[in-house]
Amino acid sequence: MKIIRFLSADKKILYGAYNKDNPAVARVMEGNIGGPYKITSREAAIKKILAPLVPVNILALGINYKKHGDETAMSYPEQPILFLKATTSIAGPDAPILLPAAGSDCVDYEAELALIIGRKAKNIKPAEVMDYIFGYTCANDVSARDWQFDLQKAQWARGKSFDTFCPLGPWIVTKEDIANADDLGIRAILNGQSVQESRTSQMIFNIAETVSNLSRSMTLLPGTVILTGTPAGVGFTRNPPLFLQDGDVISIEIEEIGTLTNKVIKEDSEKGSRPKAKA
Repeated sequence: MKIIRFLSADKKILYGAYNKDNPAVARVMEGNIGGPYKITSREAAIKKILAPLVPVNILALGINYKKHGDETAMSYPEQPILFLKATTSIAGPDAPILLPAAGSDCVDYEAELALIIGRKAKNIKPAEVMDYIFGYTCANDVSARDWQFDLQKAQWARGKSFDTFCPLGPWIVTKEDIANADDLGIRAILNGQSVQESRTSQMIFNIAETVSNLSRSMTLLPGTVILTGTPAGVGFTRNPPLFLQDGDVISIEIEEIGTLTNKVIKEDSEKGSRPKAKA
């Protein structure tokens, strides 16, 4: 099942079941991702599809594909490398990615599989992990490389957390509809050209290992989003570097899930704010 979060024609934000055969309406969901829910027979017209959830936390892995480790000249980790992104960095499908008014000429793309926690998890075993996952979506771990590596002295959070730097969507595919999330094709497509292409089977730490490991450090609350790392092909490792520019269109495509597309624009430095109704 594909669960969307959307703005209805009567300006309500709702969750519902997406139907590709009738994409103008959704069957409304009662309840929430972190608790009991049901899909009702009531239909609501879709005005705009939003980011598929408002996460309680965004946890992300660095260097979780060997070839990405090779291209960055970073050694393979013995434990998952964890960093956090601000929840205010969320953007939805077709919403703009903003090149920050604070300045960065080095804004990069990162195609990632995101998983959504559906039950409170603490100190769980790898064999138990699937009982705690709600579903999966596409993510773009947008990164300002100058802030990530130089201006903040290798503290990654700020360079990863500018507004709009975590596009998610276009929907959550519930876990029952994906036979093996540890072996899905994943691509980033920039202006129609493939710039990253791999499979999630190439991850250093698979989904069960990742979630179990993180649960030993912190309680994973329902609605937590975990970004599982990006494959090789990011912009800052290329010669010359390939960074996002005003007017670019970047898409993240994951097998059995779908395609997340966002246009890149400059942030309005006069207003110092993001456009409305973008999440």
